[in-house]
Amino acid sequence: METFVPPTVGAHARTLDARWYVSEDAFRTERSRLFGRDWICVGHESRVEQAGDYFVATIAGESLIIVRDGSGAVRALYNVCRHRGTRLCESVDGHLIGSIQCPYHAWTYALDGALLAARNMADVPGFDRADYPLKRAAVQVIEGFVFVSLDDALLDVEPALAALHAHLVRWNSVGLREARRITYDVACNWKLVFQNYSECYHCPVIHPQLDKLSPSDSGRNDFCEGAVLGGYSELRPLARSLTTTGTSARPLIGSVDGDDVRRVYYYTIFPSLLLSLHPDFVMIHTMRPIAPNRTEIECAWLFDPVEMEKPGFDPTDAVEFWDVTNRQDWRVSELTQAGVASRAYEPGPYANAEGLLHAFDRHYLRAMAAE
Repeated sequence: METFVPPTVGAHARTLDARWYVSEDAFRTERSRLFGRDWICVGHESRVEQAGDYFVATIAGESLIIVRDGSGAVRALYNVCRHRGTRLCESVDGHLIGSIQCPYHAWTYALDGALLAARNMADVPGFDRADYPLKRAAVQVIEGFVFVSLDDALLDVEPALAALHAHLVRWNSVGLREARRITYDVACNWKLVFQNYSECYHCPVIHPQLDKLSPSDSGRNDFCEGAVLGGYSELRPLARSLTTTGTSARPLIGSVDGDDVRRVYYYTIFPSLLLSLHPDFVMIHTMRPIAPNRTEIECAWLFDPVEMEKPGFDPTDAVEFWDVTNRQDWRVSELTQAGVASRAYEPGPYANAEGLLHAFDRHYLRAMAAE
């Protein structure tokens, strides 16, 4: 039975110390302990719908080729030739015709990473193609979302997103397709993006167009501790979805009904994914920390493919609404980054509306302390 509660914080809850947002040492530790070990969401599997479809993802500084192989499996192959280490795929995405070939000496690999051909190597004593496949990272696909880990020890551990199985089944996330994607380069720490997403205390001030459609005090949470945090906010009586008009000509997605028709769900999945479930579409943000004060964010809008194939399908109303909202959030997050870097900054008190931020901080500090 789902239980939703309003956000709250305990007495004396404070924001994080500045070093967690500005320190190069903290950033290096994050890369090692969080992004170099945890399950990291790289996007929806509809980006690699057919065998040979691929895109390049960067995790903890490592370039990976996310590709669907001939058997239908999604692979994460290190973008590094086993001959001299040359980067294999330069384009951010595309389609491979049956193999991956190194642009330097034409060593050629199957879509599952096996070495198929190595020019002029047959006469080298002791050389065996079977010894030189592309190195792989661990992959799990959870309800259509692709997670990659650089740590093989996690192979038997489910990504935290699995906790949202019931929601994702209702929204038929496996069957959705990406209709639009925007990449943002934001001058702030990745944690400020997570924290900003997790409260609507700022919404009447920063997002008048959002507050018009969804009351800022309507938030209720069913995940209040751990790697998954979040819940829902309600739509106002005349709103149908979060779009530029507040309406939508699209039908309800998946098997959404009942109370979910009047709600938008927002979840953070530590440390890489923000998930937004609307009555007629799904939106995701995936994080790529570049530096303590810089984060690359990919925002993708997912829809029912049947709707996408209809004449006149146009996701612009949803995309433009959230693009405006995103840019408002990025601007204020950049202002926060500038402020926490000041000698005048000291941790400030959280409001009850920021209860999930304090929960995020607790989980983050536990994860950073783990060896």
